[in-house]
Amino acid sequence: MTNDTRAKALSFQADLLSVVWSDGQQSDFAALWLIDNDPLHREPHSGQRLIDVADLPDAPKIRDATLKDAHVLIEWHDRAAPTSISISWLALQRDRPAAGSARPVRLWGDAAGMDARQDFEWLTATELRESGVNAARWFRRLGSEGLAFVSAVPARDGAILEAVAPIGLVQETNYGRVFDVRSVAKAENLAYTDLGLGLHTDNPYRDPVPGFQVLHCLLPAADGGDNLFADSFAIAEHLRQVHPEAFVILTQNAVPFHYHARDVELYSEKPMIQLGLQHEVIAVHYNNRSIAPLPPSAPGVTDYYEAYRCFAWHLRQAQFQLRMRMDKGDMVVFDNWRVLHARTSFSAARHLQGCYLTKDSVYSRVALESRHEDI
Repeated sequence: MTNDTRAKALSFQADLLSVVWSDGQQSDFAALWLIDNDPLHREPHSGQRLIDVADLPDAPKIRDATLKDAHVLIEWHDRAAPTSISISWLALQRDRPAAGSARPVRLWGDAAGMDARQDFEWLTATELRESGVNAARWFRRLGSEGLAFVSAVPARDGAILEAVAPIGLVQETNYGRVFDVRSVAKAENLAYTDLGLGLHTDNPYRDPVPGFQVLHCLLPAADGGDNLFADSFAIAEHLRQVHPEAFVILTQNAVPFHYHARDVELYSEKPMIQLGLQHEVIAVHYNNRSIAPLPPSAPGVTDYYEAYRCFAWHLRQAQFQLRMRMDKGDMVVFDNWRVLHARTSFSAARHLQGCYLTKDSVYSRVALESRHEDI
């Protein structure tokens, strides 16, 4: 986003205001948009609109527009009250995308060449609680990369809830507020075994899908149990480039996900790769253990399997996989709509505790921390 809020020139037509900025760029603002965003139409304290869009005039016409005291003063035909909007506020709007997510995204498709402890953001639990510039940077990178780490979290039962309190709100599921990831007899979920798990996102059978996942290492396995992470956005963009037909199929067809246990029955349908309004990737839902049977006679099922297998093959490629071993007291936080995670098998005791956080609460904190201009 630009820091230059200086306007070099102003011009207008009846239905359009044009501002030329000191860097030479031009922004055009529709007359109806200007009326809708008139500060007089907002409650000063909350900033919320006082009028409904149905109350706006059908076709407002600009009679005159001038610069005055760092504001644009707009006079209207058939409207007695002029509109005064600050130039600095208009400058903020010029960099706002037309649609889709305004959050910056940094892809990390070269994961195999990265070091989790060097190339991603780490803070101690104490530093995260203290906030400040370091915490602002940690949140900024969590938002842009979808993955960040916390160290020195006490290795005791329930400590995860204290550690995530500065990050976001816990989303309780049928697994509870906190769940234990360790091998148990007659497990109802393969996560609670000592088997290796392929790259996946959690709970695609749920609405809403948990936004963020947190895992805290209480006891690392003496043998095995390494963690793997992958940026599904980077993999999806790679697929868009090298196998565009497969990419289109995975974005345009919903697939069924199903989970059932003794006390719960969950089902949801969603595309494996989800796009936003600008055709950008905004979510990936991939869990080979939880995908329900596809309709066997549906048109295009063979083509879908081909695309599905193509994506699965890419997930197995080492170049996309970040591998690390979490130590006792380490905690990882990742966007469950983006970051795929996996583990290798293990043959000794291993105990992680996990929880889910709501997506909006985490990104709210990311946005609040991004206000620190000295990062």
